[in-house]
Amino acid sequence: MKSLEELAAIREKMKGKVVLREGSGDIRVVVGMATCGIAAGARPVLNAFVEGVNNEGLTEKVTVSQTGCIGVCQYEPVVEIFEAGKDKVTYVKMTPEKAAEVIEKHLKGGEVVSKYTIAAAVE
Repeated sequence: MKSLEELAAIREKMKGKVVLREGSGDIRVVVGMATCGIAAGARPVLNAFVEGVNNEGLTEKVTVSQTGCIGVCQYEPVVEIFEAGKDKVTYVKMTPEKAAEVIEKHLKGGEVVSKYTIAAAVE
């Protein structure tokens, strides 16, 4: 059993991650977390987005959440990014390393990382 102080510290540490996933930012990052996505490595990808957005100070602008099946199992892990007034961007075969690049270039810089999109994967 953990002490009350330890539990309070854990709660405080995790608080930012919970708020981040439930936020109302202008940009929504949605990670497919159905069975196929989890089996393909979506959990570390979700964690990379949550931590990266938090570490980069993007919590006011970006909301990270999870969803069930996106419908393109052969391309898992799949991440969709929604921005008001723009077309949805679907990134496929994501890894934590690719997530870091998407955070830097797309979420911070506004530039879609085309080489990781579904359009590039089906060519």
